[in-house]
Amino acid sequence: MTDPAAHDQPSPGIPSPPGVPDRPGPVRRLYLWVLHWADTPYGTPALFLLSLAESSFFPVPPDVLQIALSVSRPKQSFYYAAVSGVGSVVGAVIGWLIGFAFWAAVGWFFFDYVPGVNQENFDRVQQLYSQNAMLALFGAAFTPIPFKVFTIAAGVFQVSLWELVVASSIGRFARFMLVAAFIYLFGPAVKALLDKYFGLVTFVLFVLLIAGFVAIKYLV
Repeated sequence: MTDPAAHDQPSPGIPSPPGVPDRPGPVRRLYLWVLHWADTPYGTPALFLLSLAESSFFPVPPDVLQIALSVSRPKQSFYYAAVSGVGSVVGAVIGWLIGFAFWAAVGWFFFDYVPGVNQENFDRVQQLYSQNAMLALFGAAFTPIPFKVFTIAAGVFQVSLWELVVASSIGRFARFMLVAAFIYLFGPAVKALLDKYFGLVTFVLFVLLIAGFVAIKYLV
């Protein structure tokens, strides 16, 4: 099978993400650096590495590059979703290993330099894990919640690796396949809507999913 990365074409004009000012500050520069890989022959490996890194330390979600690549080649949308999913699960395992084996040595670095990783968030995640670790991991994997906080904390608080892998696989693949489905069905026109409302869409779907589980528990 020919790797679609060999045929990646430059994507259409990509607007800045919502809330990011026109002035090229650090966040926007990082965002644009991620997007520039869509205009190179290395879009697919970059997507894999970005997905891996985002699950353990990188601040920009892989969705932005996945969308840009998929808009260029809508028929390959599900391929790019699979690349995102595999990379993200591998990154989740790396995040778990960081928390499980190396946290005493490197925790200070994450608290000081990695956005979203702080003691307050760790305390919240620990409480969620004490209630239902699998559900907490799935929710973080499927929604735009910073996933690296949950993967690293899973290792710190000794959540089992199999729970992490199962929840990450289901949640991350579901999230990326949802993006692929929108692009495949509606094409480039849906990109602006995904950029603006994807967080809301995934949150609503997650709430509906949990409501379904609750209904099954009490009504069946």
